[in-house]
Amino acid sequence: MELHIGNMTCGGCARSVTATVKEVDPAATVEIDLATKRVRIASTQPAERFASALDEAGFPPQVEQA
Repeated sequence: MELHIGNMTCGGCARSVTATVKEVDPAATVEIDLATKRVRIASTQPAERFASALDEAGFPPQVEQA
């Protein structure tokens, strides 16, 4: 799945987003592109779980593709 996180602007944000994803699924693969503010997540967990956790962490995402 790919998420767009509009307020992810720096390395600290990227680390926080990665940590939040790993809290939902420690086995998830996370790829972050700060330039486009996109996060690609490879996981068996549903996108809604990641979206909810990221929203609670202060990084509300928009699902780009499922």
